[in-house]
Amino acid sequence: MSVAFAKEESAEAASETILPARPISDRINLVTEAGLRMLHDELARARQALEVASALEDVNERRRQSAVPVRDMRYYAERVHTARISPPPSSNDVVAFGHTVTFERDDGRTQTFRIVGEDEADPSRSSISHGSPVALALIGKSVGDVVQLGARELEILSISWLDV
Repeated sequence: MSVAFAKEESAEAASETILPARPISDRINLVTEAGLRMLHDELARARQALEVASALEDVNERRRQSAVPVRDMRYYAERVHTARISPPPSSNDVVAFGHTVTFERDDGRTQTFRIVGEDEADPSRSSISHGSPVALALIGKSVGDVVQLGARELEILSISWLDV
């Protein structure tokens, strides 16, 4: 193998191992207690994946396998560092971070979502980020209020808080 070929392979491997940072929003990193535990768990998973990758003998494969865990470790370390646990809502009178809100859309559909931190939001599991358009429209409103969301209207049917 020529030296030129080896250098080309190393340059290619190096470019594959430098991944762009995961984007972090400018929004305050509010989390629930469960959200903070999730961030710690994800950080631990990334560390474990890096340990596994670091044990590989082939340097180029080690670099490739380390790229995602290194990027994820940076992301989750920053998210843990900046996390601010939001205390439970003091009442269910007004929608706030941590509340579960049921609302009816103007097309008749009823939906229920819990308002949580960005990293713990998962609409398929009925949770949305406090920075999502729906949450921003609902926060500060009460049962019976109708809020505008673009061309749509949402009527708040109930507000509750469950310790998850």
